[in-house]
Amino acid sequence: MTTTLHDPAYYAGRADAHDDHNTGTTPHNLTTRLSYLIDHHPNTPYVLGYAARVLEIHAETRHLTNHDTYWETAA
Repeated sequence: MTTTLHDPAYYAGRADAHDDHNTGTTPHNLTTRLSYLIDHHPNTPYVLGYAARVLEIHAETRHLTNHDTYWETAA
């Protein structure tokens, strides 16, 4: 039995999310694509790989955006 991390489809999903982001797809649009993949893609390891990279992209870009928090706006 093959685990997800040993499935080439997992890494194909990660690579596709990485490539999509590098060609200008925003994190928001990546999440939208991911929701479509969750609903319609037949290969679960591929979807899990895509999801893992999308979550990493969100974490990597989170510090680049400027979101006002309650404490910043209440001061």
